[in-house]
Amino acid sequence: MSNGFAAINNLIGVYAERIDSGDFVGVGQLFAHATMSTDMGTSMTGADEIQGMYEQWTRRYPDNGTPHTKHLMTNLIIDVDEDAGTGSCRTYYTVLQSTPELPLQPIITGTYRDTFERVDGLWRFASRYMTTDYVGDLSQHLLQELG
Repeated sequence: MSNGFAAINNLIGVYAERIDSGDFVGVGQLFAHATMSTDMGTSMTGADEIQGMYEQWTRRYPDNGTPHTKHLMTNLIIDVDEDAGTGSCRTYYTVLQSTPELPLQPIITGTYRDTFERVDGLWRFASRYMTTDYVGDLSQHLLQELG
């Protein structure tokens, strides 16, 4: 396992932790030097725009400030070019949610296609393209209609 491989794997995991904890400032910071786009045609660049997108779209519950979700990241396919300081990763995501009104269930699945760059010895996100494959009950998760 290369340093880039481990760093990319950790960045994917930190993203899941931050979004599930309702830390949208932290999510924005992860993508401070990146562009995030979706298969619905939306695109955001930098920490402020990406943080704002999560705040506009994702419900957080007053009991603990989280969206009551768990993002499961699976089937990671990581490619790293250590010499060039670049990498990519394709990741399946499955989001589980449980609220007082919604029993524990998967609510959405899809794929993240990420690119990474190493700057001054540290790996960071360069881009993310999000696709949605299957949609369940998003009524307790999103603040806006999907699509």
